[in-house]
Amino acid sequence: MGNTVRLLSTLALMGAVRSLAGKYEAADGARIEADFAPTIALLDRLGGGEAADVVILTREGLAGLAAKGGVVASSCVDLARSFVGLAVKAGADHPDIATEAALRATLLGARSIAYSRLGASGIFFAQLIAQLGIGAEINARATIVPQGFTAERLVSGEADLAVQQISELKQVAGVEIVGPIPLQLQSPAVFSAGRLAASEKVDQCDRLLKYLASAEAAPALRESGLEPCL
Repeated sequence: MGNTVRLLSTLALMGAVRSLAGKYEAADGARIEADFAPTIALLDRLGGGEAADVVILTREGLAGLAAKGGVVASSCVDLARSFVGLAVKAGADHPDIATEAALRATLLGARSIAYSRLGASGIFFAQLIAQLGIGAEINARATIVPQGFTAERLVSGEADLAVQQISELKQVAGVEIVGPIPLQLQSPAVFSAGRLAASEKVDQCDRLLKYLASAEAAPALRESGLEPCL
């Protein structure tokens, strides 16, 4: 359809995009057809020839696409920063993760920790537990999620801690956010958006990109657990 913009987005922006889509469609008249997956999976799909108009990825993922000419570099905008956090099943005690030592003890004391194989948070967590010297112990009983929301494993009882971007943890009902992993141990992921070079809907895409990066969209980003890049 001529008035439909096809948007591929990393999971971290799912809550915000779904919140903003209706408002944008009412104001602009263009329909947003959104699909969500981890950045690495989206890059594979785009590399395989899947068509889209706008894509939201990690800043690094988007820059790589732009360098290859797949995304129009001048259209790229930073949308939000995101931190990795921990969640527990609703009603469970919130463990101490305020310091590196407390986090290390909490991770070692967990029956099983769910984390992502493909997402930026999973890559970060694998590096973190290796850095803390507890990678072998954690992975021996970890619940590795191929893709999707790690906190679903809390609800199912497969794990008692879930690690992911806070905005992704918030997408699962029946869990509670403990908080971010100590900020000195992590750098925020930056999520950015751009127009696919093959898209013929230049004006529609550019209007959507401007909206997503605007002050008007910022409250929905904050509500979903992200920090707007304004």
